[in-house]
Amino acid sequence: MNEQEMDIFKIISAAGDSRGSAFEALRLARKGKFDEADAKMKEAKEKSIDAHDVQTKLITSEINGDKTETSLLMVHAQDHLMTSILARDLIEEMIGMLREQSEA
Repeated sequence: MNEQEMDIFKIISAAGDSRGSAFEALRLARKGKFDEADAKMKEAKEKSIDAHDVQTKLITSEINGDKTETSLLMVHAQDHLMTSILARDLIEEMIGMLREQSEA
C-alpha cells in the first residue's frame, strides 16, 4: 500500500470515528446527559479535524505538483468526510434543540 492509499484510509477512519462520536452524542443528549454529549461532540470535532488535516495534506501535495490519482477509494474517502461533517453539524443543532426543550 502506498502513502496516498494510507492517507485515504486515514480520512475514512477518522471521518467514521467522527460520525460515530456525533451519533453517540445525540443518543446521550436524548437521555438528558448533555455534559457527556458535549464531550462526545468535542471528540467528533477533533476527529473531523484529523481527517481534514490529511485531506489538506493531499491537496497541498497536488498543488505542489504531485499529481493525486483520483480513484474510487479517494471518492469514497471524500464522501465519508463530507457526510460526517454534515452529520456532525446537524447533530449539533439537534442537541441544541433538545437542550432548549429540556430547559423549557
